[in-house]
Amino acid sequence: MRINHNSYESQEVQPSDQAGGVFDILTPELMVEAVEKALGCSMTGLAIAMPSYINRVYEFQTTGKERIIAKFYRPGRWSYRTLLDEHEFMHDCHQTEIPLVPPIQLSDGKTLAQTENIYFALFEKKSGREFDVNTEEDWIRIGSILGRLHAVGSAKNAPARIKLHPLDITTEEVKFLTKGNIIPEPYRTEFKAICEEIIELISPYFNDIEYIRTHGDCHRGNLLERPGEGLMLIDFDDMMNAPPIQDLWLLLPAQADECRNEINLLLEGYEQFCDFDYSTLKLIEPLRVMRIIYFLSWCATQLGDYQFENLYPDWGTPAFWMRENSDLQLQLQLIKQSLN
Repeated sequence: MRINHNSYESQEVQPSDQAGGVFDILTPELMVEAVEKALGCSMTGLAIAMPSYINRVYEFQTTGKERIIAKFYRPGRWSYRTLLDEHEFMHDCHQTEIPLVPPIQLSDGKTLAQTENIYFALFEKKSGREFDVNTEEDWIRIGSILGRLHAVGSAKNAPARIKLHPLDITTEEVKFLTKGNIIPEPYRTEFKAICEEIIELISPYFNDIEYIRTHGDCHRGNLLERPGEGLMLIDFDDMMNAPPIQDLWLLLPAQADECRNEINLLLEGYEQFCDFDYSTLKLIEPLRVMRIIYFLSWCATQLGDYQFENLYPDWGTPAFWMRENSDLQLQLQLIKQSLN
């Protein structure tokens, strides 16, 4: 099975967090008690686990029948300050009526609580269906919501969140992947050489451009349609400081040169609410390769995790790294073409 590079998580999961053991203490009784204390109201015994690989997400119910979603953040992934940056961004968006579900203000006035050294936040339950992009108007609608998002994102900084620059992020990812025995020789030497060439080539293009608060992981799975209400953005976990194009390119169905019409439609909607620097379109393929390397690094932190190894049984084998090096070499050629 090939890795889907368009569905990454942050690499900040520590090796000690593997195999899910950090969450073993989260019994239903403990979670219900923690939620009751945070909200200052009584809950029923309902505790329904929701799909989530990294965090632990549960649905609870107040005695008044209100459904609440609790997200328990994996220890070691984010600091308290980085979580607050996420919450502040979501709050700012909510204040300007951008459709999303902000964290609930708790009984102490905060949006982040803690139990057994595990941070958690609570959200109103809102459901929707994944948005199917079928028409030109659909692309314009997506562009519009992202334009609104970035108008808010550019108004403040997120000092604790990462800056998506090759020299700040990708260099460290390559160092991590090429130390120890993660990549066997001779593939390690080849991988390092390709990545170093990529970083040297693309880094100058990330200088002297605008960086703003972005969603950071804005693929189609994080856009929901609520019948009668419209689009809604979800999952701000990987919020980051990045060029605005970061939130647009992940939505494209293919390489940039094959998606001119989709890009034009996205920007038609986007520029109703926010200016766009067209020179940053050349960053699409560099950002794609950065995401590939980012995701490879994150996967390497999951080695030893039973669920991960069941999903990707050939991850890390010589055949796997042969394919990855070949893909990176192809991406390097695409980048050279796109930057000309």
